Amino acid sequence: MSVLVNKDTKVIVQGMGRTGRFHTDKAIAYGTNMVGAVHPSKANTVERFEGETDHSGVPGREDRYQADLPIFASVAEAVAETGATASVVYVPPPFAADAIMEGVDAGLDLVVAITEGIPVSDMIHAKRFISDHSTRLVGPNCPGVITPGECKIGIMPGYIHQPGKVGVVSRSGTLTYEAVYQLTQLGLGQTTAIGIGGDPVNGTNFIDCLSLFNDDPATEGVIMIGEIGGTAEEEAADWIKEHMTKPVAGFIAGTTAPPGKRMGHAGAIISGGMGTAAAKIDALSAAGVVIAPTPTDLGSAMVEALDS
Repeated sequence: MSVLVNKDTKVIVQGMGRTGRFHTDKAIAYGTNMVGAVHPSKANTVERFEGETDHSGVPGREDRYQADLPIFASVAEAVAETGATASVVYVPPPFAADAIMEGVDAGLDLVVAITEGIPVSDMIHAKRFISDHSTRLVGPNCPGVITPGECKIGIMPGYIHQPGKVGVVSRSGTLTYEAVYQLTQLGLGQTTAIGIGGDPVNGTNFIDCLSLFNDDPATEGVIMIGEIGGTAEEEAADWIKEHMTKPVAGFIAGTTAPPGKRMGHAGAIISGGMGTAAAKIDALSAAGVVIAPTPTDLGSAMVEALDS
């Protein structure tokens, strides 16, 4: 099983510019069920994708792919014509929040916003809008969501993933890949990996993902990767202590970050004595999470948590 996405998820692309086209091509090669795209200036045209699949040489899998994606003027039109239930947003920052809200207004189940640099004021407005709807937002400023071998929505490298039994949730894109690769090397694999993004105003949070994994019969353990800034990790620690029935391994990035200096993500800043790595590590340790001292220890920490 998996959470959020699977082989039956029908996905549309919002923003078929250079970046959108590049990653759409990679998603199709992986086997994702891409059914269309939204780009008003290219409406009523077709975008062709073809090449070698990520599964070339695998028995029972196609070696090459060819797909013609219809381009629509709006998300509502794309949903009506294709039956899409999810979208991935590659729209530039000044217009990305509007694109998210358009996807929500069209009744999509899931919107994955990859775009980095969306103004915080725009996201506050978008999040308020989303609160009145049932759509789940992942991101923005995130690598996306992948259920290995079934559906890849975002910019993550598909080849490092492997179907398995560990769920991954992370604020950091590159550390998501590091955790996934180690799990694959250890033969544990992943049920679903979710990059929730590092912006201060986002959609799906740690607790949302932990709850999904806790309810998923195929997920036997979870890796949770946080970083300095905000209180999301401390809140997740409280939830884990009260509700989590599966082992959790964790890592907090930014242990050497000086107070008041932003490190990488817009939300990764220690301010007013809150959001320090030490506080987050203490909270998670108190909740029974096995803490990886360095990123290279993520896999071994998960093994320890599963064996405890």
